[in-house]
Amino acid sequence: MTRYDLAGRTVVLTGSTGGLGAALAQALRARGANLALFDLDAEACAAQAQALGGPTVARGRHADVRDLAGLQTAMVEAAEHFGRIDVVIANAGIDTMAPMATLDPAAFERVIDVNLTGVWRTFRAALPYVEQQQGYLLAVSSMAAFVHSPLQASYTASKAGVWALCDSVRLELRHLGVGVGSAHPTFFTTPLMDDVVADPAGRMLWGGNDKGLWKMVPLSAVVTGIVSGIERRAELIVVPKTLTPTAKAPGIFRPILERLGFRGSTIAQAIELAASSGWNDSRALHRHDSGSCTADAVGEPDQPSNAGTVSAAV
Repeated sequence: MTRYDLAGRTVVLTGSTGGLGAALAQALRARGANLALFDLDAEACAAQAQALGGPTVARGRHADVRDLAGLQTAMVEAAEHFGRIDVVIANAGIDTMAPMATLDPAAFERVIDVNLTGVWRTFRAALPYVEQQQGYLLAVSSMAAFVHSPLQASYTASKAGVWALCDSVRLELRHLGVGVGSAHPTFFTTPLMDDVVADPAGRMLWGGNDKGLWKMVPLSAVVTGIVSGIERRAELIVVPKTLTPTAKAPGIFRPILERLGFRGSTIAQAIELAASSGWNDSRALHRHDSGSCTADAVGEPDQPSNAGTVSAAV
């Protein structure tokens, strides 16, 4: 495959001032990419952009992946400033460390909102510009998408969801020439991992992540792997590569099923037929809005739904 040269291309990076984000920004700039840096900390993001060369090659601004309208505005500004958006890296992410029985429900929901829905919002806001360049969308997932740890249900669910989201969106966009990938590093040194190692529950589970099965890899190895994956427009980036069989095992039959199940222009035609509300039939839309679709699906009468309520003492 021809190398996807990053020189002169514009890369949007969310979570740019975090451990991985900052290291990726430096590596991408070294490849000659122009950088639109998005982060919650506007001041730190602006300083980061200045350190990377200033507004002609790097521009930072506040952006919250929980705010679609804000992301759309940020993408418009980035496209106007640099004239194009070629690559988008959805890197923003958070974690928790607690069992389901005691975790504050709001904490669980926030992880899903940032790690999973935040990726969807980022891709959605960027797509009009990336499509123009037949560019590449990348979400930073984790090996936690495939190896599911206790006390991290929100994190593992979000990262597995990101993997699945990327596979689905890739099928939707392949006829447009847009590539979609997910990156799956194992444990590596970042401020987030400092929190895991410092937490007594984290130390009990993974033993400090300094040896054995859960040993951390260098941040530099993760950055090298991700940048190399972008230059290959890879569908799956695994760091270290020795874990590739573990990552590929759950989806071993996926390429075959995709080729057999979604032939020719089927997906493009389905996209044309789809309604923006999610359903063409207003009755179906009502069922899903009311939360009664599960009962209907198994032939049971509609029943009032309490699925969206949580009652717990934490």
